[in-house]
Amino acid sequence: MKYLGIEYEVKNMPVLDDEFVPFGVWMSEYLKGADVPIAVAVEREDGLVSVRESFIRGPEFFDANLRYVERLIKFELWSIGGFRVYVTGCDDIARMLADMYAPWGSRAFDYGFVGDVYERPLEVLAVAREDFPAANESAKAIGGHMEGCRIGFDAGGSDRKVSAVIDGESVYSEEVVWFPKVTEDPSYHFDEIVTAFKTAASKMPRVDAIGVSSAGTFVGNSPMVASLFIKVPRSRRDEVKSIYDRAAAEIGDVPIVVANDGDVTALAGAMSTGEGSILGIAMGTSEAVGYVDADQNVLGWINELAFAPIDLSPCALQDEWSGDLGVGCKYFSQDCVIKLAPKAGIELDAELSPAEKLKVVQGLAQDGHEGALDIFRSIGVYLAHTLVLYASFYEIKTLLVLGRVTSGVGGDLIVSECNRVLAEEHPRLAAQIDVTLPDEKMRRVGQSVAAASLPEL
Repeated sequence: MKYLGIEYEVKNMPVLDDEFVPFGVWMSEYLKGADVPIAVAVEREDGLVSVRESFIRGPEFFDANLRYVERLIKFELWSIGGFRVYVTGCDDIARMLADMYAPWGSRAFDYGFVGDVYERPLEVLAVAREDFPAANESAKAIGGHMEGCRIGFDAGGSDRKVSAVIDGESVYSEEVVWFPKVTEDPSYHFDEIVTAFKTAASKMPRVDAIGVSSAGTFVGNSPMVASLFIKVPRSRRDEVKSIYDRAAAEIGDVPIVVANDGDVTALAGAMSTGEGSILGIAMGTSEAVGYVDADQNVLGWINELAFAPIDLSPCALQDEWSGDLGVGCKYFSQDCVIKLAPKAGIELDAELSPAEKLKVVQGLAQDGHEGALDIFRSIGVYLAHTLVLYASFYEIKTLLVLGRVTSGVGGDLIVSECNRVLAEEHPRLAAQIDVTLPDEKMRRVGQSVAAASLPEL
């Protein structure tokens, strides 16, 4: 196979997508012929800087060079996060990327997202090697604190879960349907959160700490960008930024820690296995990702891989929100199931919600429908080739695959196909990474119980 003049080999293609161009596999072949040194640094809050040394090819491969550097920076902005990108070694490409990642450019969505998270504009700078910044990373311990009486709150998009946890044991849990994504008034969100906190508090003699697991990008306890508050007007953004701290104050003077739900998933895995280097991928409404390193610390990265590129095909599905092609949310979510259904010979009622469409396909798979089974096999193949990319940014020993897409026979097929393709095409990764569904022990730990362990007393 060839893309932008670079030959690469993929023996196992998704059975329902013969146009897939896996970024990680292509990148590996591209770099074999690259000998011009470059470097990319991404700066985020508190002077933290992540540096990646790399190479590009000669000028005859300009299109491939531009594509590689642009996709590399795109991936870093959505995995690491940051508001300033330094590029050295390819000034012409850096200047083109500065125009792309601008309010008027093709990556205007990324520009706006960075502005919302870090409250400063995104910059892409071409710099000389002597002006290139040094790396400054800061991994942090997360959770695992079980002592005392704790509230664990898991803020889902369709239901909210809360647990009362005493010395690591859940003494009460409940799930309540709520509608945060369609509600404009942040008072609704605040009242629902406080109600959950007070319900859990009523089941314990006291409250020592509160931990929250929530989708979104956070600075401290403040949700800077979060789908739960997508309908809240920007004029009321300050109410959202303080919502969890204000809700905790209704319970008393107790510490509260808020973390991205992906990181809490990875934490739950670490708590149940006692090991680190865990990447968790939750395939649901979108792709949610979290990571803990070998020491069971978080890196302080945003891990928003739903918007990170994995497919270079010009025919890749476009993400409606970001406007980009080939990003993770269209491959590891219910959107992927719906996207592949027509190719699998499955006609879905347009009146059904995405979640209902997923259930229809899962029901067909459970009944042995070959087309439905091929959908989940295809997702497994996507995942195997994407791990080549993910493993170049994260040290992974365990990949936890979870979320509603992995329910039933589909989840087993995703994992088995992923492991088969890894063994056949990427044996080094197959030996390094255990791809698995959560076991019963992790299910007992649960998201809200892991969230309860976040604050240190």
